[in-house]
Amino acid sequence: MLGRLAYGHDAREASDGAPGTSAALAFGGSFEFLLIGLVTAAAPLAAIAVSSFMVNVRHVFYALSFPVHRIPGRLGKTYATFALCDEAYVLATREQARSWPGRRILWMQCFLHAAWAGSAIAGALLGSLIPERVTGLDFALTALFAVLALDAVRDLRGELSIPGLALLSALGARLLFPGEMLLAAFALFAAALLARQLTTSKKPSHA
Repeated sequence: MLGRLAYGHDAREASDGAPGTSAALAFGGSFEFLLIGLVTAAAPLAAIAVSSFMVNVRHVFYALSFPVHRIPGRLGKTYATFALCDEAYVLATREQARSWPGRRILWMQCFLHAAWAGSAIAGALLGSLIPERVTGLDFALTALFAVLALDAVRDLRGELSIPGLALLSALGARLLFPGEMLLAAFALFAAALLARQLTTSKKPSHA
């Protein structure tokens, strides 16, 4: 919540009212506010498209395991796809959520969407009341992702190979492709998981 307020505060300087509209319609995390800067700078459409892909490419991997098949109706599936964010993915793919009905997942996404848009609007309208330097405010979103990662590791119940592959993928991307680390890390991690799955499936089972 604090991170979203800060985002809305920063984006307020670019265009009053734009953060809330962008958060509600684009709903692309940090790209919502990057988009405001690109539009106000009259950036080429191709540059906007490439920037959007680079920032949100992680959603391609999220879609592989997000339980959209449990969402009822075409309209519900369409909205669930649109409102797929980091928090929704983590909550919906946990072991405890395997028994959740589709409507619960959909309402959870609606709440997260409303919370994000509302926080961005609050940041745009009230962000000027926040002091220029608040210790830790710029670390709020980083802390959020750290907590989400820890919860995901706990759900693995002692399985350390997947976190290890993720760490190696991040290190490899940092060394080999420092300019495109996020995309490279996801690609390396996806390739490692695929290789792991193929290797595991070929092992003979013992009765």
